[in-house]
Amino acid sequence: MTKMVVTGTDTGIGKTIFSAGLTRALDACYWKPVQAGLEEETDTQIVARLSQQPTLPESIRLNLPMSPHLAAEAQNLQIDPGALTPPNVTGPLVIEGAGGLMVPLNRKTLFIDVFAAWKTPVILCARTQLGTINHSLLSLRALQSAGCSVAGIVFIGDAEPEVEETIVAFGDVAHLGRLPRLNPLSAASLHKAFDDIDVQTIQQAMT
Repeated sequence: MTKMVVTGTDTGIGKTIFSAGLTRALDACYWKPVQAGLEEETDTQIVARLSQQPTLPESIRLNLPMSPHLAAEAQNLQIDPGALTPPNVTGPLVIEGAGGLMVPLNRKTLFIDVFAAWKTPVILCARTQLGTINHSLLSLRALQSAGCSVAGIVFIGDAEPEVEETIVAFGDVAHLGRLPRLNPLSAASLHKAFDDIDVQTIQQAMT
Protein backbone atom coordinates (compact mmCIF):
# COMPACT_ATOMS: atom_id res chain seq x y z
CA MET A 1 0.00 0.00 0.00
CA THR A 2 1.19 3.51 -0.83
CA LYS A 3 -0.35 6.45 1.00
CA MET A 4 -0.33 10.24 1.13
CA VAL A 5 -1.76 12.72 3.63
CA VAL A 6 -3.46 15.88 2.37
CA THR A 7 -3.69 18.72 4.87
CA GLY A 8 -4.13 22.47 4.69
CA THR A 9 -3.09 25.77 6.19
CA ASP A 10 -6.68 26.29 7.36
CA THR A 11 -10.18 24.95 7.02
CA GLY A 12 -12.30 25.63 3.94
CA ILE A 13 -9.40 26.26 1.58
CA GLY A 14 -10.24 23.52 -0.92
CA LYS A 15 -8.22 20.54 0.29
CA THR A 16 -11.24 18.24 -0.06
CA ILE A 17 -11.59 19.22 -3.72
CA PHE A 18 -7.87 18.67 -4.22
CA SER A 19 -8.14 15.31 -2.43
CA ALA A 20 -10.91 14.29 -4.81
CA GLY A 21 -8.81 15.19 -7.84
CA LEU A 22 -5.76 13.42 -6.45
CA THR A 23 -7.78 10.31 -5.62
CA ARG A 24 -8.93 10.11 -9.21
CA ALA A 25 -5.51 10.95 -10.68
CA LEU A 26 -3.85 8.19 -8.66
CA ASP A 27 -6.69 5.69 -9.17
CA ALA A 28 -6.68 5.60 -5.37
CA CYS A 29 -8.97 4.99 -2.43
CA TYR A 30 -9.88 7.87 -0.08
CA TRP A 31 -10.11 7.95 3.71
CA LYS A 32 -10.95 10.76 6.11
CA PRO A 33 -10.23 9.56 9.67
CA VAL A 34 -12.38 12.14 11.48
CA GLN A 35 -15.50 13.87 10.15
CA ALA A 36 -16.90 16.71 12.26
CA GLY A 37 -20.28 17.85 10.98
CA LEU A 38 -22.90 15.54 9.49
CA GLU A 39 -25.81 17.80 8.50
CA GLU A 40 -24.45 18.72 5.07
CA GLU A 41 -22.66 16.65 2.44
CA THR A 42 -19.60 15.18 4.13
CA ASP A 43 -16.09 15.37 2.72
CA THR A 44 -16.18 11.66 1.98
CA GLN A 45 -19.40 12.07 0.01
CA ILE A 46 -17.92 15.02 -1.91
CA VAL A 47 -14.81 13.02 -2.81
CA ALA A 48 -16.88 10.02 -3.88
CA ARG A 49 -19.00 12.24 -6.15
CA LEU A 50 -16.10 14.13 -7.72
CA SER A 51 -13.49 11.37 -7.93
CA GLN A 52 -15.76 8.47 -8.87
CA GLN A 53 -13.33 6.34 -6.88
CA PRO A 54 -13.86 4.12 -3.81
CA THR A 55 -13.98 5.75 -0.39
CA LEU A 56 -13.70 4.25 3.07
CA PRO A 57 -15.98 5.11 6.00
CA GLU A 58 -14.64 7.57 8.53
CA SER A 59 -13.28 6.06 11.74
CA ILE A 60 -14.95 8.80 13.80
CA ARG A 61 -18.13 10.66 12.84
CA LEU A 62 -19.08 13.66 14.97
CA ASN A 63 -22.33 15.57 14.71
CA LEU A 64 -21.14 19.16 15.11
CA PRO A 65 -19.01 21.12 12.59
CA MET A 66 -16.30 22.27 14.99
CA SER A 67 -12.88 21.26 16.23
CA PRO A 68 -12.91 17.46 16.67
CA HIS A 69 -12.03 17.60 20.37
CA LEU A 70 -14.98 19.90 21.09
CA ALA A 71 -17.37 18.02 18.82
CA ALA A 72 -16.39 14.77 20.55
CA GLU A 73 -16.82 16.24 24.02
CA ALA A 74 -20.29 17.46 23.05
CA GLN A 75 -21.15 13.78 22.53
CA ASN A 76 -19.40 12.71 25.74
CA LEU A 77 -16.65 11.08 23.69
CA GLN A 78 -12.87 11.29 23.66
CA ILE A 79 -10.91 10.56 20.50
CA ASP A 80 -8.19 7.95 20.89
CA PRO A 81 -5.46 8.83 18.37
CA GLY A 82 -4.14 5.28 18.61
CA ALA A 83 -7.34 4.07 16.96
CA LEU A 84 -6.66 6.19 13.87
CA THR A 85 -4.51 3.76 11.94
CA PRO A 86 -4.54 3.99 8.14
CA PRO A 87 -6.51 1.00 6.83
CA ASN A 88 -4.94 -1.55 4.53
CA VAL A 89 -6.14 -1.22 0.96
CA THR A 90 -5.01 -2.45 -2.41
CA GLY A 91 -3.27 0.37 -4.24
CA PRO A 92 -2.78 4.02 -3.25
CA LEU A 93 -4.60 5.62 -0.32
CA VAL A 94 -5.30 9.36 -0.04
CA ILE A 95 -5.85 10.46 3.57
CA GLU A 96 -7.41 13.85 4.33
CA GLY A 97 -6.97 15.57 7.66
CA ALA A 98 -9.54 17.81 9.34
CA GLY A 99 -8.93 21.56 9.24
CA GLY A 100 -5.31 22.57 9.67
CA LEU A 101 -2.32 20.90 11.28
CA MET A 102 -2.89 22.20 14.79
CA VAL A 103 -6.46 20.95 15.10
CA PRO A 104 -6.85 19.13 18.45
CA LEU A 105 -8.16 15.58 18.49
CA ASN A 106 -8.34 15.59 22.26
CA ARG A 107 -6.91 17.73 25.07
CA LYS A 108 -3.39 16.34 24.53
CA THR A 109 -3.04 15.44 20.84
CA LEU A 110 -3.02 17.52 17.67
CA PHE A 111 -3.58 16.15 14.17
CA ILE A 112 0.05 16.90 13.30
CA ASP A 113 1.11 14.49 16.05
CA VAL A 114 -0.81 11.71 14.32
CA PHE A 115 0.70 12.56 10.94
CA ALA A 116 4.18 12.40 12.45
CA ALA A 117 3.46 9.02 14.05
CA TRP A 118 2.22 7.62 10.75
CA LYS A 119 5.48 8.62 8.99
CA THR A 120 3.46 9.26 5.85
CA PRO A 121 4.37 11.94 3.28
CA VAL A 122 2.25 15.09 3.49
CA ILE A 123 0.96 17.49 0.83
CA LEU A 124 0.16 20.97 2.14
CA CYS A 125 -2.70 22.84 0.44
CA ALA A 126 -2.54 26.63 0.68
CA ARG A 127 -4.58 29.55 -0.57
CA THR A 128 -3.09 32.09 -2.94
CA GLN A 129 -4.91 34.94 -1.14
CA LEU A 130 -3.40 37.63 1.07
CA GLY A 131 -1.87 36.17 4.22
CA THR A 132 -0.91 32.88 2.66
CA ILE A 133 2.86 33.45 2.96
CA ASN A 134 2.67 33.59 6.75
CA HIS A 135 0.19 30.72 7.08
CA SER A 136 2.05 28.50 4.63
CA LEU A 137 5.51 29.03 6.11
CA LEU A 138 4.23 28.47 9.64
CA SER A 139 2.58 25.23 8.53
CA LEU A 140 5.68 24.05 6.68
CA ARG A 141 7.91 24.80 9.66
CA ALA A 142 5.52 22.93 11.95
CA LEU A 143 5.56 19.89 9.66
CA GLN A 144 9.34 19.91 9.39
CA SER A 145 9.79 20.38 13.15
CA ALA A 146 7.48 17.43 13.80
CA GLY A 147 9.62 15.23 11.55
CA CYS A 148 7.00 14.91 8.81
CA SER A 149 8.11 14.28 5.25
CA VAL A 150 6.66 17.06 3.09
CA ALA A 151 6.04 15.94 -0.49
CA GLY A 152 5.30 19.49 -1.55
CA ILE A 153 2.79 22.32 -1.55
CA VAL A 154 -0.27 22.83 -3.77
CA PHE A 155 -1.79 26.27 -4.22
CA ILE A 156 -5.52 26.78 -4.58
CA GLY A 157 -6.99 29.90 -6.15
CA ASP A 158 -5.92 32.50 -8.69
CA ALA A 159 -2.30 32.43 -9.83
CA GLU A 160 0.10 34.52 -7.71
CA PRO A 161 3.51 33.55 -9.12
CA GLU A 162 5.62 35.82 -6.90
CA VAL A 163 3.79 34.76 -3.75
CA GLU A 164 4.04 31.09 -4.67
CA GLU A 165 7.75 31.44 -5.47
CA THR A 166 8.38 33.16 -2.12
CA ILE A 167 6.72 30.34 -0.18
CA VAL A 168 8.53 27.62 -2.10
CA ALA A 169 11.91 29.31 -1.64
CA PHE A 170 11.60 30.12 2.06
CA GLY A 171 9.88 26.82 2.81
CA ASP A 172 12.40 24.78 0.79
CA VAL A 173 9.55 22.71 -0.59
CA ALA A 174 8.45 21.40 -3.98
CA HIS A 175 5.80 23.32 -5.93
CA LEU A 176 3.29 20.64 -6.96
CA GLY A 177 1.03 22.91 -8.99
CA ARG A 178 -2.02 25.11 -8.61
CA LEU A 179 -5.70 24.22 -8.60
CA PRO A 180 -7.95 27.13 -9.65
CA ARG A 181 -11.38 27.70 -8.16
CA LEU A 182 -13.63 25.77 -10.53
CA ASN A 183 -16.99 27.08 -11.68
CA PRO A 184 -18.74 24.89 -12.47
CA LEU A 185 -17.20 22.26 -10.25
CA SER A 186 -17.72 18.76 -11.60
CA ALA A 187 -15.85 15.50 -11.91
CA ALA A 188 -14.94 16.45 -15.49
CA SER A 189 -13.73 20.00 -14.74
CA LEU A 190 -11.69 18.78 -11.76
CA HIS A 191 -10.09 16.03 -13.82
CA LYS A 192 -9.09 18.55 -16.51
CA ALA A 193 -7.68 20.99 -13.93
CA PHE A 194 -5.35 18.27 -12.66
CA ASP A 195 -3.35 18.57 -15.87
CA ASP A 196 -1.49 21.33 -13.99
CA ILE A 197 -0.74 19.21 -10.90
CA ASP A 198 2.59 17.37 -10.70
CA VAL A 199 1.13 13.93 -10.06
CA GLN A 200 4.37 12.17 -11.02
CA THR A 201 6.30 13.86 -8.20
CA ILE A 202 3.50 12.98 -5.79
CA GLN A 203 3.66 9.33 -6.85
CA GLN A 204 7.42 9.28 -6.32
CA ALA A 205 7.03 10.70 -2.81
CA MET A 206 4.47 8.12 -1.71
CA THR A 207 5.62 5.22 0.44
